[in-house]
Amino acid sequence: MKMFRSSQWIVALIIVTALVVLGATGVFAAPKQRNIILATTTSTQDSGLLDKLIPIFEKETGYFVKTIAVGSGQAMKMGEKGEADVMLVHSPDAEKKFVEQGYGIKRRLVMHNDFIIVGPGADPAKIKGVKSSADALKKIASANALFMSRGDNSGTHAKEKTLWKKAGINPDGQKWFQETGLGMGQTLNVAAEKKGYTLTDRGTYLAIQKNLGMEILTEGDAALLNIYHVIEVNSAKWPKANAEGAKAFSDFMVSKSTQNIIKTFGVDQYGSPLFFPDAGKKVEDLGK
Repeated sequence: MKMFRSSQWIVALIIVTALVVLGATGVFAAPKQRNIILATTTSTQDSGLLDKLIPIFEKETGYFVKTIAVGSGQAMKMGEKGEADVMLVHSPDAEKKFVEQGYGIKRRLVMHNDFIIVGPGADPAKIKGVKSSADALKKIASANALFMSRGDNSGTHAKEKTLWKKAGINPDGQKWFQETGLGMGQTLNVAAEKKGYTLTDRGTYLAIQKNLGMEILTEGDAALLNIYHVIEVNSAKWPKANAEGAKAFSDFMVSKSTQNIIKTFGVDQYGSPLFFPDAGKKVEDLGK
C-alpha cells in the first residue's frame, strides 16, 4: 500500500512538473485578458479578409477579437477615447497625427491595394480609360454626372477629398454630388442602384462586383494607392487597454505566415489578390 501511494505521488509530481514546464513555454498559457477590440475599416470587413485571418489568430493565441468595422476616422476616434485596443486603418495623414498626439504606438505597414473609380457601363461622363483620377473627376463634374461619396470621414473619404482638391473642384452643395454616410459596400450598392460614380478600394469592389453591374473606369493613377497600417493604442494613455493583446494582433498581421495569406487572398475567386503584403517595406517603394 505504501509503495502504491508512493507511485501515485511520483506520477502526480511528474504531471505537475510537466504542466509547469508547458505553461512556462506558452503551450497552455492563456492570455490574462482574452478580449481584444479591433477598430478597422469597412473595406477589410467587406472584402472578407478579416473573416479569413481572425479565426487563425484566435486559434493560435487564445485571444477573442471583437471587430468594429467603421471608417478609418471613426476607428481612430475610438482609439482616442480608449474604446479600442488596436486599429487596422488606411488614412496615412490621420494615422501620423494620431501617433504624434500620443494616442497610438508602433504604427506598422501591413499591406496595400488601390482605389478605383467605378460607374455605370453607359459612362455618361466618358471617363473610361482616363488615367488621371483628377481628370476623371473634372469630367464627372463637367457632365453633372451623379457621384456618390461615402461622406463618413473614412480613409476612402479622406482620399476622395484629396482627389477633388487636386482636381480644383469643390463638389459640396452640387446637385450631382451626394453623400451616403455609409460604409464601402453599402455605398457601392447605392451608387449601382442610382447609376452613379463612386471611389472605392479595389478589394471591396471585387468582392461584391457580381451584384453591382458597375465597371472599373479609372485606375492605375499613383494618387490612388491605398495603404494599410496596424496601430496599437497607447496603454500609457489608456491603462485599461489590452496592450498584450494589441501587440499580439499587430505582430500577427506583419508575420510571415499572415503576409503569405494576404498575398494569395482572392486569387482563387477573382484571379488576382485583393491586397498586396508590405510588412518590412518602405511606403515610398510601394506601387513601383
